[in-house]
Amino acid sequence: MDTFDYYNWLILPLIIFFSRVTDVTLGTLRHVFVSRGFKNLAPLLGFFEVLLWIMVAKQIMTSANSWQHYIAWAGGFATGNYIGLRLEEKLALGLQIIQIITDSNSDELMKQLSAANHGATIVDGHGATGPVKIIFTIARRKQVKKIVQLVEQCNPNAFYSIEDIRNTKNGIFTQGNSSSMFGMRNIGKMK
Repeated sequence: MDTFDYYNWLILPLIIFFSRVTDVTLGTLRHVFVSRGFKNLAPLLGFFEVLLWIMVAKQIMTSANSWQHYIAWAGGFATGNYIGLRLEEKLALGLQIIQIITDSNSDELMKQLSAANHGATIVDGHGATGPVKIIFTIARRKQVKKIVQLVEQCNPNAFYSIEDIRNTKNGIFTQGNSSSMFGMRNIGKMK
């Protein structure tokens, strides 16, 4: 009676899966950090990503000879992408600009932003339906949700867009809003 081959049917696929999850998670984070300008952290992540990838690729090329190994490889890749994006979302590193366009009174929103120590710039504009106010404010990604809540509370019909920022210079930011972390540059005045 043949014994069940636990190594090839269970252990090796699990090793391949979790190794692939780890290296793809690092790769996903590295890509996001590069696109956001975190140039000091990306090479370190890249080193460990490639080191793990080489180790896993060697295993798959020398030992993998069945469908469960291939499924583990592909499943680890997909799961690593998902986990990498979720981790980056939780870390919420970097700055974003929130552009708010409103045709209603923006005084209350400006007061609320000021009370929350968020610098903001307001510009008069003209939209499809008439005069508008355009408000620009920059915040850490972790603070954006609170700012959006203020916008929706003060001007529920306002249009807003949010974009990533790679670099800032000479602005007024909320205390602790310096973007020098992980290679971003900010020489703005701190409130």
